[in-house]
Amino acid sequence: MTTRWFGAPVQRVEDDRLLRGHGRFTDDIDEGALECCFVRSPYAHARITSIDVSAARAMPGVVAVYTAADLPFGGVDLPLLIPHPNLTQGRTQRCLASDVVRYAGEAVAFVIAESRYVAEDAAELVQVEYEPIPVVITPEAAARADHLVHEDVPGNVAAEMLQEVGDVDSALARSPHRKQLRFRYERGAASPMEGRAVWARWSDAERKLTVYDSTQSPTSIRGGLAVLFGLPESKVEVIAPDVGGGFGPKIMLFYPDELLVPYAAMQLGRSVKWTEDRQEHFTAVNQERGQVHEVEVGFDDEGRVLALSDDFIHDGGAYTPYGLILPIITAGQIPGPYRIANYRVRFRDVYTNATPTSPYRGAGRPHACFVMERTLDAIASELGLDRIEVRRRNLIQPDQFPYDVGVAWQDGNTVVYDSGDYPELLDRALKMLGPKPSGDHVGMGLAIYVEGTGVGPYEGAHVQVLVSGKVVAATGIPSQGQAHATVWAQVVADELGVDVKDVEVTSGDTRRFPWGVGTFASRGAVTAGNAMHVAARMVADKAKQIAADHLEADPADLELAGGSVRVKGSPDRGVPLAAVAVLSNPVRYAFGGGTEAATQFAPKSRPGPPLQDGEQPGLEATGYYSPPGSTWASGCHAAYVRVDPQTFRLEILKYVVVHDCGRVINPLVLQGQIEGGVAQGIGGAFYERLAYDEDGQLRNASFMEFLIPYATEIPPIEIDHIETPSPLNPLGVKGAGEAGVIPVGAVIGSAIEDALGVPITEMPLSPLKLYELSKTQL
Repeated sequence: MTTRWFGAPVQRVEDDRLLRGHGRFTDDIDEGALECCFVRSPYAHARITSIDVSAARAMPGVVAVYTAADLPFGGVDLPLLIPHPNLTQGRTQRCLASDVVRYAGEAVAFVIAESRYVAEDAAELVQVEYEPIPVVITPEAAARADHLVHEDVPGNVAAEMLQEVGDVDSALARSPHRKQLRFRYERGAASPMEGRAVWARWSDAERKLTVYDSTQSPTSIRGGLAVLFGLPESKVEVIAPDVGGGFGPKIMLFYPDELLVPYAAMQLGRSVKWTEDRQEHFTAVNQERGQVHEVEVGFDDEGRVLALSDDFIHDGGAYTPYGLILPIITAGQIPGPYRIANYRVRFRDVYTNATPTSPYRGAGRPHACFVMERTLDAIASELGLDRIEVRRRNLIQPDQFPYDVGVAWQDGNTVVYDSGDYPELLDRALKMLGPKPSGDHVGMGLAIYVEGTGVGPYEGAHVQVLVSGKVVAATGIPSQGQAHATVWAQVVADELGVDVKDVEVTSGDTRRFPWGVGTFASRGAVTAGNAMHVAARMVADKAKQIAADHLEADPADLELAGGSVRVKGSPDRGVPLAAVAVLSNPVRYAFGGGTEAATQFAPKSRPGPPLQDGEQPGLEATGYYSPPGSTWASGCHAAYVRVDPQTFRLEILKYVVVHDCGRVINPLVLQGQIEGGVAQGIGGAFYERLAYDEDGQLRNASFMEFLIPYATEIPPIEIDHIETPSPLNPLGVKGAGEAGVIPVGAVIGSAIEDALGVPITEMPLSPLKLYELSKTQL
């Protein structure tokens, strides 16, 4: 491969269309569709004693009202997407609750009408009688089993898992110093610009279901619908059009609407659409972040960690659709970039009467980074040592890779870091940060992190050279702003020797490519990127074979460059790629270069039929890539902040990032990913907290109360990169989608503690929380 586009700061091809308002989102599909809304429980925990929908059904303009009793699958639990042997008490919800509701916002009835206005009015006529049940809302209360969320789950514990590397108790016993710490992370919400939406149409003549869905995983939606409705997968089309942000809660098949909207379309013979409002997003879309950690650390006089034990509770919410992925990720990433020979981690995944949880950008990693980095700061404070020096003494060194941490990871393997240079990350970040600004109440914070990326099982891609010489490529995973159409075009363009502008990429459409897993877990560049590389390499090899026959040359002596297949060292001896596409299909073409050469009378150097054994017509190929294990990106963030001691307003004076995601495909796109992640991380550190009261009611279910940072509150972010290529994939890349968000809480917490001199052990913070903490220190 001649690298021309790989590593270049190519402008996003998506931007022009989106900035001109020409994006096409799910809510833009077919304005003549029936529209619908849900009747949702106002109680966090209650028995349903009766449901009366008669008045709603009688309302003019209402087409249908469904309860669980009206559905053939009303008694079917939604799928447990990622089972695990330790998940002995996993529970998933049903499309519509019929006997018990377990969180405020759980769906009870579904109303379809000629307009959303009519549907909303009719929903208010649905009469549901509830018998409230005691609520358990905090993970600590759930672990105490004050009340049971599921009557058949003892102690509210969905699962428990214990892992140990080394001998923690012995190491703690012989440690010169021991310290116990407690850390807490509150729930947050993803808050994408576009909420969730589903549109569906059923063709009775074709026996085909077409679904547009703002999902991160259209293939899993297709598979689930095919099973539920008894259809061949070829008769279920799922398209993720433009998606205005995903961040995790839009992954895979879980939500009731993804079944109910297609079902209604099939039953009613009309297209049906549902788009959530912002309050629904806050109450009914999966959340994350809630964890409580009890840590004990043993260390020597030099600040080296001798043993670390963490016992934490994960708030799983009312159901466990994603199994144990979140706490497993946290447990696997707590050691971070540090050598910890003796490590024990135990977690309990508990049920609460709150919205279910699933990955949200960072997905268990921000908690892990916060715990480890705050622990190192506590060690430095205890010993009177410099925080930076304590980190240096514990870092894994470049000559220690691959480094086996020894605990489980989300892909079923153990955590093994493939490559990295953590000391270099630290040194560069400190150099970029520079001297501390003058003034009172200015603090410095720093955090080093690792990020497991590129999780399998696979992705695929199809690449085709058209007879025009243009190239089309397709893959199954959709984009929610990651610039897939740009970066994958760069990969393909280099393999085929064409201009990146001549490559058109389609993703997230099962009509164009039927297989895939999804866009999440910082996996797109590693899995789909390498699949594009594999498919394009197959096309390039085929092009060389075809051109070799025409040029009477050895395929090994050919190269693809300048839109042609040519002899190395003799650029005048070549065939345009467009002509090779014609030659790849042994029939006559009416137009286009190469027409004459494609006839059966053209001279050829090899005997036999035009298509020989194992060959297929067309200059195209489908390739797949399945990673042997996760790749491990890493980075160091550092910042200076100022805190006003009167108002406790936070001002971030400087923020720097040094990042390593292996070989960089497009530095401009990578910069945007990191900047966006840091902004989201700042929101999660100082603004975005979901506030549940003791009755399980979410008190800030709108942007009037749930705060997100303005652009004016995000500082300029200075970014640098190092490249330690991954040895695990052909491109040498690692993921970067969550790199910006993971360490921000740890950085901000450390900087505020340095500025105010008060221990920071929880996230998110706020001016009120800082005021309360400062009062306890007086």
